[in-house]
Amino acid sequence: MTAKATNIVWHHSTVTRAARAHQRGHRSAILWFTGLSGAGKSTLANAVNSALFEQGLTCYVLDGDNIRHGLCSDLGFSDADREENIRRIGEVAKLFLDAGVVVLTAFVSPFKADRARARALVESGDFVEIHCAANLEVCESRDTKGLYAKARAGEIKEFTGISSPYEAPESPELQVDTGRQSLDDSVAQVISYLEEQGIIPPPGNA
Repeated sequence: MTAKATNIVWHHSTVTRAARAHQRGHRSAILWFTGLSGAGKSTLANAVNSALFEQGLTCYVLDGDNIRHGLCSDLGFSDADREENIRRIGEVAKLFLDAGVVVLTAFVSPFKADRARARALVESGDFVEIHCAANLEVCESRDTKGLYAKARAGEIKEFTGISSPYEAPESPELQVDTGRQSLDDSVAQVISYLEEQGIIPPPGNA
């Protein structure tokens, strides 16, 4: 392993996060969507992103598959690689937070400890854990890529929910029943929470 650099100092920008929030009319936050493969994380994150964009708010989605095409293309799916994948995402999300963006991350992120480390990178109230709580049966029924079938056949090793555990959040900021309620209702639930917390302005004030 390469030794960590010791001759570096964090550079503080002359444009602060608070200044960006004042200019844009909304706070930044990390919306961390977690759940089984097929639970609807990416679908919901992108739908919420569209709703925020339509209000004129600054937002961006970090999607699991997209990240693994570039930033994390060197990682596999062992427990150690999953941990490193989430560590990197946490650090990237923190930079987006500082840039004044509502950043939406859509990752299985199966381990509680990894999600806790991502949360610990930022101040209280900046990290919104959103559990997309579709059960395994529903997720398998949505298996358009055939991943669950391959995992059950032993063709995919360490697949979350089959041969590798998913540790569900015990007290997320939001639990969304993506297995049963409509996408519109799920989006409304997330948007309502963001308004209640003062992260985004109420309707008509954007």
